[in-house]
Amino acid sequence: MMQQEAGKEGEALAAQFLENKGYQVRDRNYRYQRAEIDLIVQKDQLLVFVEVKYRTSTTFGYPEDFVDAPQASRIIEAADHYLCQINWIGNIRFDIVAVMMQQAAPVIRHFEDAFY
Repeated sequence: MMQQEAGKEGEALAAQFLENKGYQVRDRNYRYQRAEIDLIVQKDQLLVFVEVKYRTSTTFGYPEDFVDAPQASRIIEAADHYLCQINWIGNIRFDIVAVMMQQAAPVIRHFEDAFY
């Protein structure tokens, strides 16, 4: 499977996972300048910007360890732009959803308030 296809599969699994937890997907792959936000979800008056990290092994570390400070900054900048666009009044949060493909089934972990 190509990396881009795997990433799309990871995002689809993460979106389903979050929907099952009561979140509503508002946007996918929101782009602003050099940044992309994988998922933007909402639960009540909380808007959550989600970075999805997909891996097939932990050889080089856990998926959630692959969000570095420059990437977090770009996501925050894109989120600011999105918030202005939709005129959002309410709380926000930045989460990471880590999707690890295992033999039996994917293991999905949700890290709330992962960075800001």
